[in-house]
Amino acid sequence: MASDTRPSSVVFCGRKFPPRELRLIAEVVDTFGGLSRLELARTVCELVAWRRAAGGLKARECLDLLELLEERGYLRLPAKRPGKSPGTRTSVPVTAQGDPQAEWAAELGAIEPIVLEAVVSEQQRLLFRELVGRHHYLGHAVPFGAQLRYLVYGSRPETRVLGCLQFSSAAWRMAAREQWIGWDEPTRRRNLQRVVNNSRFLILPWLRVANLASRVLSLAARRLADDWAERYAVEPLLVETLVDPRRYRGHCYRAANWLELGLTTGRGRMDCEHLREGAAPKRVFVYPLVRDAARRLREG
Repeated sequence: MASDTRPSSVVFCGRKFPPRELRLIAEVVDTFGGLSRLELARTVCELVAWRRAAGGLKARECLDLLELLEERGYLRLPAKRPGKSPGTRTSVPVTAQGDPQAEWAAELGAIEPIVLEAVVSEQQRLLFRELVGRHHYLGHAVPFGAQLRYLVYGSRPETRVLGCLQFSSAAWRMAAREQWIGWDEPTRRRNLQRVVNNSRFLILPWLRVANLASRVLSLAARRLADDWAERYAVEPLLVETLVDPRRYRGHCYRAANWLELGLTTGRGRMDCEHLREGAAPKRVFVYPLVRDAARRLREG
C-alpha cells in the first residue's frame, strides 16, 4: 500500500471488499507493477473471483476500483499506458458513410420492416462510432460496464442505415428510480445489474419519418432481454434513460410507453463529491421489460 492508512473495507459497484482482499489487491499491485492497469484489474478479478453472471471478469469495474484506491492513498498504480478507459472519448472515423445527407422524408410503412442489427464486427463498430460520434450531441464515449449496441436499418426501397442504439450498465443511483422501485439499499446493490441504461439513441438528423423513433424503441424493448441475457447471463427487468430537457421533450419515449419518473439531481455519474448538484438535471424515463418489474427488483 502507498499509505499506512488501512481501510476496514470498501464497497464498490455493489460488492464489499474486506480488509484481506484489499491487502491482496495492494500486494498484487506492488508485486506486478510491470503490468498495465487493465492487466492488473484482470489479475485482481481472477484472485477475488469478481465475475459477471456469465463468467466474464468485471475488469472495467475493477479498474475503476483500483483508481479509487489510488486516489485514497491505499496503493500506487503504474503510469497509464495509451488506451481508452470507460467514459473517455474515442477517435471518430470520418468517411462517406457518415457524411450528412439531403433531407429524406418517407412514411414509416414505406421503409419497414425496421431491422436492429447487433454490433459485433469491426466494420459495424467503426460505423457505429462514426455515426454516434458525428451526429449525436453527446458524441461517442467508451460505455461503462456491460453494453450492447445496435445499428438500425430500414429495408425499403433499399437497405439503408437509419440510426444507432446503445444499452449499458445502469446509473449507480437515481432518486426518482429508487423511489419508484421502492427497494432498500442491500436490495439495490444486489439487483442493480437487472437494470439497463439506454445510454445513446440516434436517429440520423436528415431523416423525416414520423413515429420512427418510437417504433425503434419498441423493437429494441422486445429483443433486449434475450440479447442481454445471452451475453451476460442476467435477465434485465427494467430499462432506463435520461433525456436532457434543454434539447428534447422525450415524446418518442412516451409514445413507446416509457414512464417518466421525474428529474435527476443533475450531478452526473462521476460527481461523487456532489460538486455539480443541479448543474444539468435530466428527465428520468423507465420501461419495464416484465409486468411486475418493480416488485421483482424490490423483492429480489
